[in-house]
Amino acid sequence: MGTIIDGILITPLKEIEHPKGNILHIIKKNDPGYVNFGEVYFSFVLPGMIKAWKRHLTMTLNLVCPVGAVRFVLYDDRCGSKTFGSFQEIVISRGNNYVRLTIPPGIWMGFEGKSEGESLLLNFSDIPHDPAEQENVPINKSHIVFEWNR
Repeated sequence: MGTIIDGILITPLKEIEHPKGNILHIIKKNDPGYVNFGEVYFSFVLPGMIKAWKRHLTMTLNLVCPVGAVRFVLYDDRCGSKTFGSFQEIVISRGNNYVRLTIPPGIWMGFEGKSEGESLLLNFSDIPHDPAEQENVPINKSHIVFEWNR
C-alpha cells in the first residue's frame, strides 16, 4: 500500500530540543499544504479504535500527531484522478514519523489509534467546520473495501 495518492503531501516536521521542554513545529503560512486558516482542533483516538470513512468536499486537512500514533488509510475515488482507485497508508507519530499529513478535498480517509494509550491528533484546516461539506459513511455501509485487521 505504498501508493502516493495525487495531492497528498507528507511534510517532515522539526522537533527542537530544549532543556525545559521540546518545541514541535506544525505549520507556517509559507509551507506546502497551507491554503488558508479556518480552524485548529484536537481529536483523541482511543487505542485500536477505527474512525472511518469520511471525506471533505472543500476542506483541506493538515494533520499532526504529537502524542501517540495514528494509522491513516486514504482512498482516492475522484473521477479523473491519476490515482483513482488507489489506497495509501501512513502511520504518523511524534516518536517515529513526525510529519504533517495534508489531505486535499475529495479523498476518503479512515484512521486508527495505534499506540497503547490515547493518541492526539491536531488538524489545522483551511475552513471552519461545516457538516454540510463532508460525507461520513460507516465502515459496514461503505463501498470502500479495506481489511483493517491485517
